[in-house]
Amino acid sequence: MRSVQSPIIPVVADLIRQHPGTISLGQGVVGYGPPPEAVAQIQRFLTDPENHKYKPVVGLAELLAAFEDKLKAENGIALGPENRLVITAGGNMAFMNAVLAITDPGDEIILQTPYYFNHEMAITMASCLPVLVATDKNYQLQPDAIRRALTPRTRAVVTISPNNPTGAVFPEAALREVNAICAERGLYHIHDEAYEYFVYDGARHFSPGSIPGAAAHTISLYSLSKAYGLASWRIGAMVIPERLLTPVHKIQDTILICAPVISQFAAVGALRAGAAYCREKLKAIGEVREVVLSQLDTLGSRCEVPTARGAFYFLLRVRPELDAMQLTDRLIREHRVAVIPGTAFGLTQGCYLRVAYAALHKESAAEGIGRLVRGLKKILGDTDL
Repeated sequence: MRSVQSPIIPVVADLIRQHPGTISLGQGVVGYGPPPEAVAQIQRFLTDPENHKYKPVVGLAELLAAFEDKLKAENGIALGPENRLVITAGGNMAFMNAVLAITDPGDEIILQTPYYFNHEMAITMASCLPVLVATDKNYQLQPDAIRRALTPRTRAVVTISPNNPTGAVFPEAALREVNAICAERGLYHIHDEAYEYFVYDGARHFSPGSIPGAAAHTISLYSLSKAYGLASWRIGAMVIPERLLTPVHKIQDTILICAPVISQFAAVGALRAGAAYCREKLKAIGEVREVVLSQLDTLGSRCEVPTARGAFYFLLRVRPELDAMQLTDRLIREHRVAVIPGTAFGLTQGCYLRVAYAALHKESAAEGIGRLVRGLKKILGDTDL
């Protein structure tokens, strides 16, 4: 465990608590809560004393059926003899289940850099090696680089689209190529779709699990935390090749038994509300996004903002190259605005900051991003940082 990086979110949260009035552009959460249909399920849960007991490891039948309908209608993924659906306590647990199910100690899993830090942490916890493959200057996949990184110990290639931390949306052609590489080499393609509804400017989300023949080697991860405002309820799901069901069952039964049953009831209600609930909120998030973009544009050459047409993040390249954690600390202490340093995402060369904007309303976004821009302009003019 000493080799596992400490999660950055609690570190930044502690700094925020020490400096009251700080506006957070740090943690990736939405500013809205669950739909009424989800809340309405709580009373239904409470009417049956049996609901206070353990339930099936893979999930409630009602929720499995609702999620199966969602997969077929929205993702083009049909469940059959080659794949299975498991309800998990959030997307992070789904990823941990996958890593433990497919690896032995010393195996390798390919991550794209910048990576989602909890993915890198999970691989290290499993006594495996995260192999880092750089994306291009716009944070897009480089399939040829992935091919070059393969070794006899490689077990999987991980992709996230829309992406955390970059906001990049990977095109269908690139995801198909990665999926084909995995099929050719007998590897798993682990694809995280937690931000599937958060796309802008004509971008389109694509699920590799929908590719004909992909079911046998594709692991698709989902979360209700973002789209349905259920972050604290801890509900996610994974679609896995059928042969992985037994190991995943062992892992989840040992660590969790079953996802919180009250949360599974809420998830049934959320899926009844459907994707329209999230898409209704996207208009306001899109307006906040435009405010953030227009303000960041005033930084000029001090900061580069690569294209980000998904999720709710911008990953800034700051010039000159300062220490990202020290810069984050100063922004909180001196300017009362919090971001996440790029070092948490594996970016050790250069200075990067992740800006998250979905938790803010238009007015607070304008103030928060204004503080960030003013702070960067002032700090980048200092010579003693």
